Amino acid sequence: MRDEEGQALYVGKALNLRKRVGSYFDARPKGERIMRMVARIRQVEVSITRTEAEALLLENEWIKSLKPRYNVLLRDDKSYPWIVLSTDHEFPRISFHRGARDPKKRFFGPYPSAHSVRDSINLIQKLFRLRNCEDSYFAHRNRPCLQHQIRRCTAPCVGLVNEADYAEQVNDAVLFLCGRNRKVTDRLVERMESAATSLDFESAAVYRDQINLLQQMQAQQFVSGKQKDIDFIAVASEQGKFCVEVMSIRGGRHLGQRNFFPSQTEGHDRSGVMEAFLGQYYQQRQSPAEVVISDPVETGALLAEVFSEAAGRKVRIQPHPRGDRRQMLEMTRTNARQALLLRLASQANMTAQFEDLRDLLGLEEAPATIECFDISHTAGNETVGSCVVFDQNGPVKSKYRRYNLRGITPGDDYAAMHQVLSRRYARIQAEEGSLPDLVLIDGGKGQLSQAEDVMGEFGLSGIPIVGIAKGQGRRAGHEQWITGSPHRSLFPGPQSPASHLVQQVRDEAHRFAITGHRGRRQKAVTKSGLEKIPGIGPGRRRALLNHFGGLQGVKQAGIEELSSVPGISKVLAETIFRALH
Repeated sequence: MRDEEGQALYVGKALNLRKRVGSYFDARPKGERIMRMVARIRQVEVSITRTEAEALLLENEWIKSLKPRYNVLLRDDKSYPWIVLSTDHEFPRISFHRGARDPKKRFFGPYPSAHSVRDSINLIQKLFRLRNCEDSYFAHRNRPCLQHQIRRCTAPCVGLVNEADYAEQVNDAVLFLCGRNRKVTDRLVERMESAATSLDFESAAVYRDQINLLQQMQAQQFVSGKQKDIDFIAVASEQGKFCVEVMSIRGGRHLGQRNFFPSQTEGHDRSGVMEAFLGQYYQQRQSPAEVVISDPVETGALLAEVFSEAAGRKVRIQPHPRGDRRQMLEMTRTNARQALLLRLASQANMTAQFEDLRDLLGLEEAPATIECFDISHTAGNETVGSCVVFDQNGPVKSKYRRYNLRGITPGDDYAAMHQVLSRRYARIQAEEGSLPDLVLIDGGKGQLSQAEDVMGEFGLSGIPIVGIAKGQGRRAGHEQWITGSPHRSLFPGPQSPASHLVQQVRDEAHRFAITGHRGRRQKAVTKSGLEKIPGIGPGRRRALLNHFGGLQGVKQAGIEELSSVPGISKVLAETIFRALH
């Protein structure tokens, strides 16, 4: 269903399309949300699929891509972390990964959090002593590193373990990550006995320690029945808001949990939110063998069929568990409820802060959005400007922006602030983006005057601007606020809720700016001097570095030596020589 501008309002599926679509337009009473949606419908598009399962997949694909205003949306923009094994190397490396997956490598997961991935990698290194160093570091070692000394790696980089023995370590780790702990233990016991029989007591002791560590780990983990892959999913609701908590168990190991706060849930009950969540959550990730849910859904059988087809094995959705599973689900439900109450309390506190800010600044209404700008540099070099955006729910990170500043006098913070604001609002006006209700500037009267000049140039003088100058002794909460025309100073003090809000926004702008500046500074430090020479691309740069063994060798070479490198002419060699000297 689309509005007059062609924007998607709602995506749905039905076996009986006439009955489903007609239900929105008949005379029966409907909720306020549905009435608002129906009033905006100008067009209905239909796509026919072969099966109801295909329709379910298509529905969730469209919901994720179109983000219709009247569908429950899972806000899950952050990709999940994985454990990756670089099987394309003779001595595979185990490491943390987030993002697109390389088919040449083997991935395990996804895990609910980065913390659970790092814990698992740490455990793998303790148990099986696989390397986690970068390939470039591995290739240039001539003696074992600290990881070998603390018994976290067998040092294949310097030949202390052969390829066959390391492959055994890798196979054990793969079995462990797949939840086949019993088989790993049996293999270790067999090797220990074989080593003892051969009088190789040192190796037998190593295997014995591995077995003990593995058994200790298993004793510390909660195992629900048999060692299975299970997700426990619970929905909590309060004041019309919802929280969905997912707790993951893989191979009997509790990997942690993660909570979600779906948007656009008005008029839905817990079962409706659960149904929408399941379809979107498992759209791009493989479901475990069992999904235990707190609220039954009408399409449970259909969802199980779709998940089973995608996973290539039977997937069971269980709404009424018993025994240990029921206890785990209750624990998940309790966590969901606590997370929701904490979020509601935080939102109530932030609403009070916005109201206090309105009173302090004498605004007609509390600002819906705030933008804050900051500048970061080191002695005027690699200057970076930042813009962060907050609304009454907190930071809106999708709208954050960084600006690499050029063409200004090093250390001129006024010119830097002028350039950042000009680029920001020129872009917003060109794209007809949404404007903020309040602008905060990290700085005193000079930076504030620059901001006022820019806003005047763009015809945005109606947007209130506040300069946040550091207070006496640079103590947090004692900042001086400068605003109005003519300028007046405010000192809200550390007890003011509005002061806490402004500190949070200003500190986030500073963090975002300094992170960008450090990255730019690090890139400048590690950048090769050859990159600045015209006519030297990646291929020629690589040829020069390989031929002379590094940048220092290139600098020591004369013009004749440089021109002897394939692809480097006499003229280009002279250019390189002049640039490096």
